[in-house]
Amino acid sequence: MSDLGDALWNTEIGPSDYSAASEQYQEAILAQYKLCVEMADRVSARRNLTNTFFLSLNSAVVAVVAAVSDQALTGVSVWPLVAGLVILLGQCAAWFVMVRSYRQLNAAKYAVIGAFEERLPAYAYSRAEWGALGEGHDWRRYLPLTHVEQWVPVIFCLSYLLGFFALVL
Repeated sequence: MSDLGDALWNTEIGPSDYSAASEQYQEAILAQYKLCVEMADRVSARRNLTNTFFLSLNSAVVAVVAAVSDQALTGVSVWPLVAGLVILLGQCAAWFVMVRSYRQLNAAKYAVIGAFEERLPAYAYSRAEWGALGEGHDWRRYLPLTHVEQWVPVIFCLSYLLGFFALVL
């Protein structure tokens, strides 16, 4: 059997565990497992919507700032610029925290899915798929998206700080 096959199949569960007497129990486990997988997928979809919202918002801010010439900002008091910077840094911080929270929530959901798979004939997600991806340890094999997406709000934050100091100085 291949390494993937070894990681996939639960040797503790076999056809005899699916007798008529345990059928309702196994159906209940499978139904709950399906619900957990669906909910994990929904969390990922919400995370994508959140990222799209913040990316659109920040792109719009950058476009507006780029459209406003340096001459339009000449003579403007520094305090409105500071207030704008604080607001932008605050929303970047909120974005960063939300991405981190979604990552933690999905990690917990996949841990629960793994526990469910201990009662099923296969470890599809918890061992086989994750193992095939090298468990995210080698970025050349698989780079988890949450590692990348956490840097996006940080990059916007740094860009806003650099832009502010370029305008003020």
